[in-house]
Amino acid sequence: MPELRVGIYPGTFDPVTNGHLDVIARAARLVDRLVVGVAINAGKGPLFPLDERVELVKAETDKIAAQAGSEIQVVPFTGLLVEFARQYGARMIIRGLRAVSDFDYEFQMAGMNHRLAPDVETVFLMASETNQFISSRFVKEVATLGGDVSSFVPPLTLDRTLVRVRSRKEAAE
Repeated sequence: MPELRVGIYPGTFDPVTNGHLDVIARAARLVDRLVVGVAINAGKGPLFPLDERVELVKAETDKIAAQAGSEIQVVPFTGLLVEFARQYGARMIIRGLRAVSDFDYEFQMAGMNHRLAPDVETVFLMASETNQFISSRFVKEVATLGGDVSSFVPPLTLDRTLVRVRSRKEAAE
């Protein structure tokens, strides 16, 4: 029996966007099991707590797994990405690229990860043209300023994002 092809797609997913889901759907077609690693990154001042980010990504990826015919596992992680990849038997780290500005950082990170774990490859997937400008940071900023983010995030995430933004505004008043 051939070895399972396992890939890791890491991120903070705060909130999960249509761009993230596009990369997840495309990555799921490349592997037998895709592990979506939701990073514990308090330094970014998350809108959502870790457990809710994991829950949202799980809810939003159930349909994708069924369509792709592969397993998608969503788990929290902290620490070195290559160690996380090894923990799950992954031979591939999948990263999405939106623009040239992403490439510089990702290129350096891929080099460092390769040095730490030469048996784990980094694979870059270009954002589809409809998602190239979407980032979680911009979604949070636009939502906080009262803009319409409904075309950037899936419906469940939209509802939860608007509730979180509203509660933050009320707490600040």
